[in-house]
Amino acid sequence: MSLINKELNDFKLNVYQDDTFKTLTKKDLLGKWSVLFFYPADFTFVCPTELEDLAASYDEFKKIGCEIYSVSCDTHFVHKAWHDHSEAIKKVTYPMVGDPTGALARDCDVYIADEGTAERGTFIISPEGRIAAYEVSSGSVGRNADELLRKVEACQFVHENGDQVCPARWKPGMKTLKPGIDLVGKI
Repeated sequence: MSLINKELNDFKLNVYQDDTFKTLTKKDLLGKWSVLFFYPADFTFVCPTELEDLAASYDEFKKIGCEIYSVSCDTHFVHKAWHDHSEAIKKVTYPMVGDPTGALARDCDVYIADEGTAERGTFIISPEGRIAAYEVSSGSVGRNADELLRKVEACQFVHENGDQVCPARWKPGMKTLKPGIDLVGKI
């Protein structure tokens, strides 16, 4: 079953960011675009490369009004320890969410019960708290922040311009498509 347009359930989780601990709830996501970036575990191998890549693009996400939340089933304490010890993770300034019970991972259907970890799931959340787009990748394949940024921009455009759609490789300022009978078979 597709998760597109699914509204996130209420949650309350602990976050590590800027050398402090905070609380994050569903309400904090409302009113802006968000990305929930699930990864299997701290102190692993592919995960720090992804989080470092996101850190390098974080300002670009903020410019378009989108917050990044990395999420694993580790605690916020483990996130701090990883941040203190990893050169790649020291670059992370966006919120690192601890989901030790897997509640949010279960809600997004990426929880691996046998391992107590999450799949590599990426969820673009609309300002209404609904899943606008998502992708789940193999645990051994890292994701690309540039492509994620492009997808968020496309979701934002379609959200604001519902009668238009974004073709492959679309970026802001490029031509969109307006579906209709006159377009059938012309592409």
